[in-house]
Parts: sequence; C-alpha cells; structure tokens
Amino acid sequence: MKEELLYHIWKFKKFHWEAAFTVTNEALHIIHPGSQNSLAGPDFFNAKIKIGGQLWAGNVEIHSKASHWYAHHHEIDQQYDNVILHVVWEMDAEIFRKDQSVIPTLVLKPLVNPELLENYKELLKRKHSKINCEKDFGSFSGFQISHWLERLYFERLELKFSEIQLMLDEHSNHWEQVFFIQLFKSFGLNHNGLFFAEVAKAIGVKTVQKLAGDQFAMEALFLGMANLITGEDQYAQDLKKEFQYLKSKFSLKEVSLVKAQFFRLRPDNFPTIRLVQLAAIFAKNSGLFRKIMEAESILAIYKILDIEVCAYWKEHYNFGKNHPPKKKKLSKKFMDLIIINGIVPIRYAYSKSFDKHIDLSQNLLEKLPSEKNAIIDLFEGLRPNTSQNAMNSQALIHLKRNYCDRNNCLHCELGASLLRKSF
Repeated sequence: MKEELLYHIWKFKKFHWEAAFTVTNEALHIIHPGSQNSLAGPDFFNAKIKIGGQLWAGNVEIHSKASHWYAHHHEIDQQYDNVILHVVWEMDAEIFRKDQSVIPTLVLKPLVNPELLENYKELLKRKHSKINCEKDFGSFSGFQISHWLERLYFERLELKFSEIQLMLDEHSNHWEQVFFIQLFKSFGLNHNGLFFAEVAKAIGVKTVQKLAGDQFAMEALFLGMANLITGEDQYAQDLKKEFQYLKSKFSLKEVSLVKAQFFRLRPDNFPTIRLVQLAAIFAKNSGLFRKIMEAESILAIYKILDIEVCAYWKEHYNFGKNHPPKKKKLSKKFMDLIIINGIVPIRYAYSKSFDKHIDLSQNLLEKLPSEKNAIIDLFEGLRPNTSQNAMNSQALIHLKRNYCDRNNCLHCELGASLLRKSF
C-alpha cells in the first residue's frame, strides 16, 4: 500500500470515519485531519481529534505498516513527540513514544471502500495511455479544468520565481544582470538556451551598458564571446578586430567549454541570428530592463522588441554564404515565446519582491495565443479548446511534466476527483 494514497484517504476522510476506533477500542471523532506536511517531520500538523471522549490537538503520522515507526527511528526523534495518532494500513507492531507511553493507533484497512483501491490501481495502469486519466479527461467539468489550470499556472510561476531568486543570490541581487541572462536564455530556446545564458554571464550587463547603443560593437561582443565569428569576409574581419579590442578593454574570457548548436535548427533560429537580434534590441533600447518592467501592454512590449538587423545579416544566416535579402525581424510567434518564457517570469518576480503593481502576467498571457507543441496537441486531442491562450498552455505544460509524467494523480485536482467519486 502506497503511503501517498493513505495521505489522500486521511486528508479527505475517504474512509468510514464515523465507525472509527483505535486498536484499543477507543472511539475516534476526527474534528480536523490537520495540514499535510511535505517536509521533514510528522505527515499532518495541527490535527484535532477526540479519542475516547478526550479532545487532543497535535500531529498525525501515517504508515503502511505500524512497524515503520521504528524502521524510520521516530521513537528517538523529538519531532514525533507530539504525535497524537498513528494511522496505519496494517497493524504489525505496538508503538510507543520515547517516554514509553502508547500512541493511539487507527487501522484504515477495514474502513476503506475496496472500490477506491481498485479505481486507484486502474488510474495508474497507464498501459498505452499518455496520461493516466486519458479516458476521463473529456468528462471533467469546464469549471474543474479552468480552476485547476489557473492554480497550475501560478504554481509554475512560483517555480520560476524560485529559480530567479537563486540567480539573484548568485549575482548579488543585481536585477538587470539577472534579466540580461534570462533574456539571453529565452533567445537560445531549447537547443542553445543554457549556452546563451553562459555567454550572458561571461559578458555582464554592465559591459553592454558601456557600449551606449553601438549595435556593431554589441554584435562583435555577443558573437565573439560565443566563438561564432568564423568567417573570412570583410564583415567578419571587422567584427573580429572589434571583438579583440573589446575583449582586451573589458578583460573578458570567452565561453569555451560548450559550443553553440546549429544542427536541426531552422535558419531563423541559428545562434548567429538570435545573437545579432539581441544586439539590435540592446542597441535600440537604452534602459531595457526599466522599459520592460514598465510596459503596460503586449503592444508596448512588441514595440520594444521590434528591431532591424544590419544589412549584412539581411543577406546571411552565417558567415560566408549569402542569400536574397530578408529582413529577419522577430516574428510575432517568437516574440510571444520571449514574453512567456523570459519577460513574464522576471516581471512577476520583480513585482512580488518589491510589492510593485506592475505585474500584469496573467493579463499578458491571457491575451497571447496558446503555444503549439506536442503536449498541447495531446490535451487538445482529448478535449478540444482546452488551451485557449498562453496562460492555459503554460499550465498544461506544467500539468504534464509535474503531475502526469510523475504519476502525481493524487496531488492533481482532476485525478483526485476521480477517486472521490468512488466513495
């Protein structure tokens, strides 16, 4: 018996609790099951339970077998001194506290409806399903779906907020530097995101600020630090010369351990093109961080990201081989990805950290179209129009990766609702 299921049964009282007695035949009345604890210590804090007519307030510990109390050495751990009830599936040992007093024990096995157990096993069978509740996903109510997706979206934002906090710790709470790295990482997408982040760290936003909008110098700096000035034509030679000057002036060290990836990328996503587009953005926008933080609409952000690459890059995707002229402005689809993955998380983190009223993350993503990828296609196939905007698609990505793929059905509002039907 998985203890995860026992937590669910106890938390939602999915057993015949009105007929509950301890193993010593004392009547139990559960006033409040307590708050589940995901950290070290007892499984549920601050429960309120009447045992044999006596009201107790304290913690509850849950095990599949009673003997696990000793297997986990709870008898010598002060954190468990305040346990008022031991809830088990099987009673295979009598349990004592450190002071040798007996801990009241409730055995759940005879009190749980067998149908709940069968439904749980059925839910986790998977077989050829891509998600456990595949056959039931279309039957959830619209309210269930929208309510859960909204919660998941903010759960995803909170995870990104935690990542940004770690970056702030690493970079002495320098918000502009963290934003600089975040933006580079977003431009690199999945193939080059981590590499671009390392390039940004090696450059530093202060260096870029000293170039005062010089687009050519920024191109040389970004491409040079990424080891991507590989051509022999005149423009490449000019960039190399500029980069060597900047490298010496600012005492910079190139990122040499990892190389940029071109393989299987569409030319518009080549790292050379994305880096020169970044150079154009920083050259065009003095005080970019402030502008992004203060932008009040999607259109305002689009305007900030609306740039032109120089003439050379309108005819090249990489050095040496030209093609008919093409503007290579950022597409609306790519700008939307940058807003979703790079801008919204940093705005949310900044707003939360300083209690600013600039965060429009939910409003921004509700106005952006849904992302298109294999995860979204899966949910759309099971329930058309599930993902109506970018907020929904971000939530569905989080649902698939953090709940469905990990069999965390009992922590999912949708999966748990299927089990609640069986009682």
